[in-house]
Amino acid sequence: MTNAPALTDHPWFFCGIGGSGMLPLALILKGQGAQVAGSDRSRDQGRTPEKFAWLESLGFELFPQDGSGMTSADQTLVASAAVEDTVPEVVRAKDLSCARMSRAELLATLFNAAPFGIAIGGTSGKSTVTGMIGWIMTQAGRDPTIMNGAVMKNFVAPDAPFASARVGKGDVFVSEVDESDGSIALYRPRVAVLGNVSLDHKSLEELRQLFGDFVARADVAAVNLDDAETAALAARARAQVTFGITSPDAQIGAVDVVENPTTLTATVLDRRDGSSHALALKVPGRHNLYNALAAIAAANAAGVSVAEAVAALGSFAGLARRFDIVGTNDAGVTVIDDFGHNPDKVSATLATLKAHPGRVIAFFQPHGYGPLRQMGEELAEVFARKLGPDDVTILCDPVYFGGTVDRSEGSERIVRLIEEAGGRAEYIPSREDCGRRIAEIAKAGDRVVVMGARDDTLTAFAAGILSHAAE
Repeated sequence: MTNAPALTDHPWFFCGIGGSGMLPLALILKGQGAQVAGSDRSRDQGRTPEKFAWLESLGFELFPQDGSGMTSADQTLVASAAVEDTVPEVVRAKDLSCARMSRAELLATLFNAAPFGIAIGGTSGKSTVTGMIGWIMTQAGRDPTIMNGAVMKNFVAPDAPFASARVGKGDVFVSEVDESDGSIALYRPRVAVLGNVSLDHKSLEELRQLFGDFVARADVAAVNLDDAETAALAARARAQVTFGITSPDAQIGAVDVVENPTTLTATVLDRRDGSSHALALKVPGRHNLYNALAAIAAANAAGVSVAEAVAALGSFAGLARRFDIVGTNDAGVTVIDDFGHNPDKVSATLATLKAHPGRVIAFFQPHGYGPLRQMGEELAEVFARKLGPDDVTILCDPVYFGGTVDRSEGSERIVRLIEEAGGRAEYIPSREDCGRRIAEIAKAGDRVVVMGARDDTLTAFAAGILSHAAE
């Protein structure tokens, strides 16, 4: 793929290189020939050492987060907008007069330099749709570069255990794009995908503007007609491929939907030519059928036939931590690792679980005190509404990696709100104690779902529950 001008001719330094948004960008830049170094607070704290050992094995030079990695005015510092000015790298970069780029600015620069960009926007499902489109394009021989916020199981290999990016030689660049910081305005896609528009980080008025402009900038938009907000923006597209399950006007639709606990089948209809195609997904849930239709529509807009796209999705293995079934132990307890952290995502995960019989034990680790204050009431309502009288929600304290955040009110408030709304919930401050409590109450037929974001150690926590539950 074409290198973005001047991106590979000077050294780069990533502050927080192990983060889900930073790691794939660092991999892509290095894959294009740039010299990349970085630091991460998680590495300094001894968390997920295997991830950092892998990065070093690929030739990334890693430093403590003490500013020692910033040595030259030639370096460009990549740091998310949330990184405080007091972080040593930021202080040192200022002293050296280094250029600084946000994660979003760098991604947009890489994306816009590619001959054929496919950008995936929307409030939820972006990572899965990105993975699906990336897999379809790979199977179709297009050798894409893929930028994802999650590990794509299809691309995991012994030498790529954290495959949240793929560096290809073709002209296609597939990437999820974020509306939360307004950076979606930076991208100029050939194909824009819009799955859904719902309240997450911004007001609906702002979202309509951002997503409407996003759709209007693309040559072709893949648009979900079942989502009222998204459908209302379809008129802004220059050309479109529409999809949906309930809308009779959707060009790409689905009938004969059969949901199984770990899989889903349906018949995909292309109403433009009357053809039908058997779809078999290895990932469960109606939300994943929407994700699949979005990917099929987008791939079709990029020149892949509907038949070829549907066939490729038959071998799509899913993403790590997206309804990721860790296993079922000898005692008959199933453990699922999931990224659910906002009301929409938690709701989709719980709906998938409740489509089938069996008690649900939902463990939730909030990904910060700030987000919990912002969406706590909605989250509590989702847990209370989606789960039944036999189910239980267990919360530990929010994840905290340091900093100046207000920690006066945390998970105990959410448990109180769940109970007030008629649900069952327990607040146990320590995560280890939550694990012991789950192992104590789990019994044959139960599904334990471990939910939370911004903490890679949740996967190991889920595996620990699987080995100890109902012993």
